[in-house]
Amino acid sequence: MPQLEIIRWPGLLDYEEGLTVQRAYHADVVAGRSPGVVVLCEHPGVYTAGRRTESTDLPADGSPVVEVDRGGRITWHGPGQLVAYPIVRLADPLDVVAWVRDLEQVVLDAAASVGVTAERVAGRSGVWVPRPGGGPHDKVGAIGLHVAEHVSSHGIAVNCDNDLTPYGAIVPCGIADAGVTTLSRAAGRPVTVDEVAALVGPRIQQAVDGMHAGRRISATSTTRQEVAA
Repeated sequence: MPQLEIIRWPGLLDYEEGLTVQRAYHADVVAGRSPGVVVLCEHPGVYTAGRRTESTDLPADGSPVVEVDRGGRITWHGPGQLVAYPIVRLADPLDVVAWVRDLEQVVLDAAASVGVTAERVAGRSGVWVPRPGGGPHDKVGAIGLHVAEHVSSHGIAVNCDNDLTPYGAIVPCGIADAGVTTLSRAAGRPVTVDEVAALVGPRIQQAVDGMHAGRRISATSTTRQEVAA
């Protein structure tokens, strides 16, 4: 199985620079110069809009937005949020939805490891934390991908101990009837980016191994739930 290079980026990685880094690694994986890379980082505060973003999702305060080629709609990245970019070749037959489910499982397992019970929500991608007493779930992990030449880029964003205020200016992921939360808030203790990065990197390696071996982690985990594609 391909042994991924796992890179913990020091400091804050400018988002535009991060796009350049991703493109370079993507080209290396496509050309066979690299078996795959996982970049684990934090960005300075920035709004990014995926291909399905609608005008009603955009910041109400006129904040600038970076348009990107990933799936999904608008979201926010910033300090205290772990962003993981797995730039990997997907197995044949190509199944992007299955890869999304694997990455959701990575976040589900990381959440469980820090004491947070998270789950999937039918018909919605990402990872969610149920509210005490019921009601809408709060999103703690988002997935957004771009696949070209059989190689996936972009990836996962996990709220660890970040400020949630910036989400108030947008409709996060285009979902108006749910909220957002952090692992720290859900766990009732500080959960840092470094703590979660140490869990996510190796778990992505296991996800890639399982994908190529025909034993996807999303299909074998006991925490798996059936969701709409």
